[in-house]
Amino acid sequence: MILVTGATGFLGAELAKELILRKNHIRCTKRVSSTIPKILMPYTSKIEWVDADLMDEAALEDALDGITQVYNCAAFVSLKQADKEPMIRTNVRGTATLVDLCTQKRIRMVHTSSVAAVGEAKPGELITENHHLDSSTETDGYAISKLESEMEVWRGIAEGLDAVIVNPTIIIGASAGTAGSGQIFETVRKGLKFYTRGTIGFVDVHDVAKCMIALMESSISGERYIINAENRAYKQLFEEIAGCLGVPAPKTLAKPWMMELAWRGAAFMGAITGKAPALDKTSARAASVTREFDNSKIKKAVEVEFKPVSETIKEVCQVLGN
Repeated sequence: MILVTGATGFLGAELAKELILRKNHIRCTKRVSSTIPKILMPYTSKIEWVDADLMDEAALEDALDGITQVYNCAAFVSLKQADKEPMIRTNVRGTATLVDLCTQKRIRMVHTSSVAAVGEAKPGELITENHHLDSSTETDGYAISKLESEMEVWRGIAEGLDAVIVNPTIIIGASAGTAGSGQIFETVRKGLKFYTRGTIGFVDVHDVAKCMIALMESSISGERYIINAENRAYKQLFEEIAGCLGVPAPKTLAKPWMMELAWRGAAFMGAITGKAPALDKTSARAASVTREFDNSKIKKAVEVEFKPVSETIKEVCQVLGN
């Protein structure tokens, strides 16, 4: 039997749906307070839901009863500075607990990390799986939590765990709504005025799910894979989204010093309102950086053909426009 952790999230829900469409009866974990995603509601008879937070070892052990494969998609994500240490602690300790249990029970795992945990390449070069984040200089809590969680998986692999790690770029898809990567589309829809010089990778959520399943069903173990469809400049992305939504594209270049002011202003407002800032320091600085990713390793491993980013953009805009 298959277990999916984090199945109430964007990627986890799409992965669970894909597994069901492939005739699998699956078990999914959720927190007691979590809501089952709309895209999984038609498949309730095919899913065994269990309340099991990754921090609750006893509940997690019960959830793993009879399981042979685990897709770990669970993670605590927050931009709030106050959540930095709890996020790192939760993500790392939760992953460590799952790794230990899967090692003991000889359960195969596909662990979802992020390119936030992948290092930088030299200027003009593509970022590959061989690049590693420098934990001594990194300050972003999410990146640190993903890196240290990965290290727990590598520890497990050294101790005999059968596992593969995936590092998706920015995952987009219609089911994201206006949360997560969906905020990009919603911000453009509301009238974004500025663009930055940065470049980053994007990939359709269905392609990430399909790559994870293909890796799980392969004999590959002890490897990490960047999952990326295309590298896009933010300016190009914003213009395409604006065109699909029928709204004006941003015309003004936001220079790095302007982004510095923006994140500080967002942090100030967040401190006053108690809400997560609309922009954090890491995101603001990354928006002006060129990060381009090499997807050749995953293409060789599972022979995937990625959906063009333009197609996914059209799908997302169609849903937002309705």
